[in-house]
Amino acid sequence: MAVTGAGPLAGVRVVELAGIGPGPFAAMLLADLGADVVRVDRPGGGGLAIDPAYDVTNRNKRSVLVDLKSPEGPGLVLDLVERADVLIEGFRPGVAERLGVGPADCHARNPRLVYGRMTGWGQDGPLAPTAGHDIAYIAVTGALGMIGTPDGPPAVPANLVGDYAGGSLYLVIGVLAALQHARTPGGAGQVVDAAIVDGAAHLTAMIHGMMAAGGWQDRRGTNLLDGGCPFYGTYETSDGGYMAVGALEQQFYDTFTALLGIADRAPARKDPARWGELREAVAARFKSRTRAEWTVVFEGSDACVAPVLSLREAPQHPHLAARDTFTDFGGITQPAPAPRFSATPASLRSGPAQPGADTASVARDWDVPGLTGKGEGA
Repeated sequence: MAVTGAGPLAGVRVVELAGIGPGPFAAMLLADLGADVVRVDRPGGGGLAIDPAYDVTNRNKRSVLVDLKSPEGPGLVLDLVERADVLIEGFRPGVAERLGVGPADCHARNPRLVYGRMTGWGQDGPLAPTAGHDIAYIAVTGALGMIGTPDGPPAVPANLVGDYAGGSLYLVIGVLAALQHARTPGGAGQVVDAAIVDGAAHLTAMIHGMMAAGGWQDRRGTNLLDGGCPFYGTYETSDGGYMAVGALEQQFYDTFTALLGIADRAPARKDPARWGELREAVAARFKSRTRAEWTVVFEGSDACVAPVLSLREAPQHPHLAARDTFTDFGGITQPAPAPRFSATPASLRSGPAQPGADTASVARDWDVPGLTGKGEGA
């Protein structure tokens, strides 16, 4: 019996050509939602530079080893493709075609296949053939330049904005939309070109509208949502911790200033000319107590204030703990599958797939005996 697990995508079969970054994360999300994801690993590795047992982006998947540069490699992948609904690859443009597993090769075997392509620059354009990483992609879209203080360099948001928000999530949206089309009467498979530059640019849509309307300055640290506003930012506490403040609306701001203890002397919030004065007053108050003490003060209120927690601290936050936002699986604390479904809940069914460990079960369940060297093309 095929291992499809629970979740709304149970029964969907996905082939993932191994890579790093946004492709594996997108495939993990599909796997979390119940898809049977088979990761095609290359002999000798090529994943993250950590023990594969800790690469949680490969959880809920199965792995087979295929050398795409061997004579039989492309044929084995195409055998899987023939039985799949989706393929995900993150090669540079033209590489999959040279390996014999490009869209034309795959669609010749399976016309209804959704072929998901994950790149930074996209499949065309002057930079398409060049190397890059998250930081470069978000740099040219304007997203990186928005983050940080006005008198300092742009702040690097790990690889969350580019790889995962602008890349993985847009690839998943595109794949699911294309899958819906492929399954409608008259529908067919197609190629989904998910470029991080496109997705990261798309994330700035609201900001571009605000800028056109004169409500956003094109320089960081001077606007309502980029730390320029004194009631939307972070403040240091007496013990070196930080509190995050997002008291934008008047009623939340009133609660915030009352609990902070400056309601009687806070400068007018709607006067940007006095924002510097207001920031100093807020900063001075936060420096008078520890992060834990301020957390108690604001807890349960509508002041829109929260402690800034570390990655290790986050799972212990009472709200996240109550919702089981994080889970311990296989000895690794990690985020639980998201989002949540009332009728088809997603689940964590297995830990990170070890390269090649599932060859026998995939060969059986997908009826591709060549994977084990026992069928034609082996």
